[in-house]
Amino acid sequence: MLKSLRIACCSLVVGTSVFAGPLGIGRIAQPDEIAAWNTDIRPDGQGLPAGQGDVLTGEEVFVENCAGCHGDFGEGVGRYPALAGGQGTLTDDRPLKTIGSYLPYLSTVYDFIDRAMTVGYGPELSDDEIYAVIAYLLYSNDLVDEDFTLTRENFTQNRLPNEPNFIPDDRLTREGPHFRKPACMENCKADVNITSRAANVGQTSE
Repeated sequence: MLKSLRIACCSLVVGTSVFAGPLGIGRIAQPDEIAAWNTDIRPDGQGLPAGQGDVLTGEEVFVENCAGCHGDFGEGVGRYPALAGGQGTLTDDRPLKTIGSYLPYLSTVYDFIDRAMTVGYGPELSDDEIYAVIAYLLYSNDLVDEDFTLTRENFTQNRLPNEPNFIPDDRLTREGPHFRKPACMENCKADVNITSRAANVGQTSE
């Protein structure tokens, strides 16, 4: 993954075809170079690779590659985060935020394992192994049975419990109009007195 990104990045800079920009350097990225960067997995399943993995296989892969930090059952080890449990704790003073209690989309789990957990934390997992690990995590959160197999075809059918509590960002339509009204330019104050500064209350440095 990182190697392909470096190749794409370098090819954008040293290409021989000049792009007619302000500085006269660079060129338009080629489709295969763009594809090397386009590795995100979206909630609707776009970007998912072909593959599948079952719970039992996922347990084996998880114990071998992930349990050292996250525990055999996703309970977390030391200061490393738990991946299972926490249902019903989000209103607590110290909520346990896991796949089963907090995350909205399963695609976030795949994307994070693929692009973060397999870089610097052990050997890179295959697509089938990532599917299997996610199947095991679903099982660890009591969301599927032990004979469950996760595939690209049924991926989006497996919804996480907290999804309804995440809503689209509607600030542009809900709050935006309040900030786009014409400014009031009548009955303005004659002068302005500064009564305090951020540095005085420890908000900024001297």
